[in-house]
Amino acid sequence: MAGGVVATGGGRTHHEGKITLFVIVTCIVAAMGGLLFGYDLGITGGVTSMDQFLLKFFPNVYIQMKDQSGVHHHSQYCKFDNPLLTLFTSSLYLAALVASFFASSITRIMGRKISMFIGGIFFLVGSLLDAFAVNVAMLIIGRLLLGFGVGFCNQSVPLYLSEMAPPKIRGALNIGFQLMITIGILIANLINYKLAKIKNGWRFSLGIGAVPAIILCLGAIFLDDTPNSMIERGKQEKARKMLQRIRGIDNVDEEFQELVNASEEAKKVDNAWKNIIEAKYRPQLVFCSLIPFFQQFTGINVIMFYAPVLFQTLGFGSNASLMSAVITGGVNVVATIISIFSVDKFGRRILFLEGGIQMLLCQIAVGAMIAKEFGVSGVGSFSKGEVNLLLFFICAYVASFAWSWGPLGWLVPSEICSLEIRSAGQAINVSVNMLFTFIIGQVFLMMLCHLKFGLFFFFGGFVVIMTIFIAFFLPETKNVPIEEMNSVWRSHWFWARFIPQDMVNSHAHLQDL
Repeated sequence: MAGGVVATGGGRTHHEGKITLFVIVTCIVAAMGGLLFGYDLGITGGVTSMDQFLLKFFPNVYIQMKDQSGVHHHSQYCKFDNPLLTLFTSSLYLAALVASFFASSITRIMGRKISMFIGGIFFLVGSLLDAFAVNVAMLIIGRLLLGFGVGFCNQSVPLYLSEMAPPKIRGALNIGFQLMITIGILIANLINYKLAKIKNGWRFSLGIGAVPAIILCLGAIFLDDTPNSMIERGKQEKARKMLQRIRGIDNVDEEFQELVNASEEAKKVDNAWKNIIEAKYRPQLVFCSLIPFFQQFTGINVIMFYAPVLFQTLGFGSNASLMSAVITGGVNVVATIISIFSVDKFGRRILFLEGGIQMLLCQIAVGAMIAKEFGVSGVGSFSKGEVNLLLFFICAYVASFAWSWGPLGWLVPSEICSLEIRSAGQAINVSVNMLFTFIIGQVFLMMLCHLKFGLFFFFGGFVVIMTIFIAFFLPETKNVPIEEMNSVWRSHWFWARFIPQDMVNSHAHLQDL
């Protein structure tokens, strides 16, 4: 199949070393930033479906949702359509977009762990502000602070994981970030389900996010930075000791020298942003831009942060909608674990392609079922059997995303960029992701109101496009050290035209960063 090329041969450098417990534990603690992101992703949909929350902050939505007299009649598709309600949900991602730009510089200059610590502080303050909110302004300010936390953590954590992990398990450890996101979503759904009927339960739901924020802050204090980051900042002796600890062996001279050489090579680049737009970095620029764009247009965040609202829209009761969100959250976690064990065995392309096909089939099925029951009027209901079948297709859709575009949307951009463009590449990845997450979050309820069941076919169309794009343009990156990615691009039928041969040779000495 076009694009299925992987670098092989004697030019690849292999270094001795163990998969140490220290690396695994360190990466788990760092991935706590993903848990916070997931918690804030999942908590919002449940809170915005709680009666007490809506009565206090969005009474018009509550009236639309409960009124059966016809005075305030809205179709099932439109009863949650409210600009201020969507702003509460999506404002986090706008702040994350802004934060991602200066988080990139801080991550490079001050180190990965400092950036994670700053993100944890924003999460902590934002969670507490939302928990004690007395008006919509406080809610949105809290969400903005949470967004800054997301921007910092999404910038620093994937880099930290990529740089700490040995190449042969880099995919699995990097997906730890996505796994923590899914666990955060599941925890949020469980908490919403348990607290929905408790007085001021929404305050506890929003405030509990402070707990993992404290863990991340404390963890960041005690975590060691990556050897790459230490070398970048002139701490070479500390970097050597850290590399020995990561690899579990004393003789790391060859690998350490390659890291130093890579750092010196990167310092020759005056401006990573200027550099990444050069033709020779065209593949990295394209994938760091399009993969996060496509990830959002799978439609997954429609399910993840609007799950209870969506299920209520489809006729599920209040408790049933929250429980259905718990079920999809559990499927999300299990499927992400499957991805951890399969990504370095089957490769990135296989998971992308299978996931895309499965998502498309499920979106067609869900859209067809909704069209049959609700049509364009938005009036109708599902039988118990139909509800179960609908939930099955939604769970199958979530599973296919969770072992493909979910983790790989973060993994692939983080592993294809060499050190001289890595900060810019990661910033582009995060900012594009947050921009389109914000756009989808802001317009989803309006799109549901106007496109109705066609919304699922709309996202299905994008899944077709992105699956074809992966099939033809993404080479396999499994087990390929980052410094050898230029050989992969050079061997590709399309990208070879952008990569000069001397660039392949000049990067042959760089070690996986």
